[in-house]
This record gives sequence, C-alpha cells and structure tokens, in this order.
Amino acid sequence: MHYLMSYTLAADYLERRGQYRSEHLALAWQAQERGELVLAGALAEPADRAILIFQGDSPKAAEDFAAIDPYVKHGLVTAWKVQPWNTVVGDLATNPFRA
Repeated sequence: MHYLMSYTLAADYLERRGQYRSEHLALAWQAQERGELVLAGALAEPADRAILIFQGDSPKAAEDFAAIDPYVKHGLVTAWKVQPWNTVVGDLATNPFRA
C-alpha cells in the first residue's frame, strides 16, 4: 500500500529551511534506502506544501518520519497528514487494474 503524506509549510519555510535541510534530506534518503519512501519534495510556486509518498503495510513509516523530521520539530511544517493511497496505474502501483 502507498501512503501519501502532505506537509503544510510555514510562510517562511524557504527562508528558514537551510539550517535543517541537510538533516531532513539525510532522514529522507535513509527512508528511501530502507524502501519506505518512494518520492518526496516541496511543491513550487507557491512553496506552501510538500508531498511524501511512502509504501508499506501501514502508515507507521510515514508517521515515524514526521515524528523525527527537523522540519516538523522546528515549526517549518505547521501541519501534516497521512492518507492511504490506493494506487492502480503505473509500474509501482500496489493494486494494478486495467479495465
């Protein structure tokens, strides 16, 4: 199953992320190497949200990531939410379906 985690970013996210970016990206790459994080990044224009796509049997990997993410801990992320995502089309779809 895929899990879509959305971050709501603080208005000053771009100005403040520099001091936490290396630690945040290291955590993200570690999660990717463990096979938990599929894709992640901030939306552009405006940079007011970020989307992280996790995979696994439960949302635990996404929730654990948010719990230790320096962007969350230092207020660059003002809210976050994890939702199950039933993927049906694409090479990585967990429930491929063709009509």
